[in-house]
Amino acid sequence: MTVWLRRLLTPVVVVAALVGVFFLVRGEGPKAVEAFAHADAVPLIVASVVANIGGLVLAVHAWRALIPGDHPIRGLRAAKIYFLGQLSKYVPGRVWGVITHVAHGREAGVPGAQMTSAYVLSLALTLLTGAAVGLVAAPAALPGHWMWLCPPALFFLAGVVRPSLITRPVVAAARLVKRPVVPPPDGAVRKAVLLAIASWTASGLHLWFLLLAVGAPPLAGLGAAVGGFALATVISSLALIVPDGWGVRELTLTAALSTVLPGGLAATAAIASRLVCVVAELASSAVVLAWSRARDAKAARAARTAAGVAGSAAGAVPAAAGPRAPGTPRVRRAGRAPDALAFPAPLVPPIPPTAPMGEEARVHP
Repeated sequence: MTVWLRRLLTPVVVVAALVGVFFLVRGEGPKAVEAFAHADAVPLIVASVVANIGGLVLAVHAWRALIPGDHPIRGLRAAKIYFLGQLSKYVPGRVWGVITHVAHGREAGVPGAQMTSAYVLSLALTLLTGAAVGLVAAPAALPGHWMWLCPPALFFLAGVVRPSLITRPVVAAARLVKRPVVPPPDGAVRKAVLLAIASWTASGLHLWFLLLAVGAPPLAGLGAAVGGFALATVISSLALIVPDGWGVRELTLTAALSTVLPGGLAATAAIASRLVCVVAELASSAVVLAWSRARDAKAARAARTAAGVAGSAAGAVPAAAGPRAPGTPRVRRAGRAPDALAFPAPLVPPIPPTAPMGEEARVHP
């Protein structure tokens, strides 16, 4: 797709999706806004933000598990790289995310090939696990037709047991586009898959809290929220011409939530979900980046202090061991002003007394 065509289609798709959402919320949107503004909804909104942040933390660990070998990318450094890559998703295309990961991974001493492999595999596992979690919303959408869920569910379980069923297609596809991918050990892939499922579940709970705030049934709303959010996010991720799937995710999520809520309330909940996700991502990124900057500044100050102490120690001349021989001048240390005791007076033999001469030679009684 040429650049000019992408620039033309991006605003068209976004505007069309936003217009569709507007017509959905025009009728029952004010009712949902009043429900969110009620005092009883404040704890649910706070819980929604916390759940989304928890999903992001789990996603960081799922991505980190795919970087093979002993490497320094862990803890705060891993969170920094991941969230910087997350911020790049607001720009059309996927190239900015992998560039960010490769650049910061090299600074940490990890080769670019390993960072590229981890990014590609993480993207593939995220889409696969998101589609698997999205099956949870199917019973509410198609009641009585759950049997068709068995084949994809069995395939997913087989991929967990034998991760090569998941990694081989990804490696083959990457080879076709001349982006070789080296899969990590099977244990790392299983760990990443389980963490990704936990991340999707925690992220979907944020939508469930929002549904409870607008009066959705708790049990039916749980499956629609967790499964619908995962499915809508996967579909919007495939819309590469739209930054972060703006509009596409809202329409897909509205369709999934319409099984438990009227269309207007469902669309309002989808918009509220977008706001919560943006707030959680930006707040988490700001905290991680500020914390990383403060830690780097502290490490730089400690390094300067250590260098200053080492320089002072190098400027001092060590004193000679053992007693100082008579007549040997004392060694003047660096930074000490010379004084009278720095160099002792030369030794002069005493002069013996002489007998007086002449009149002075008489002895008085």
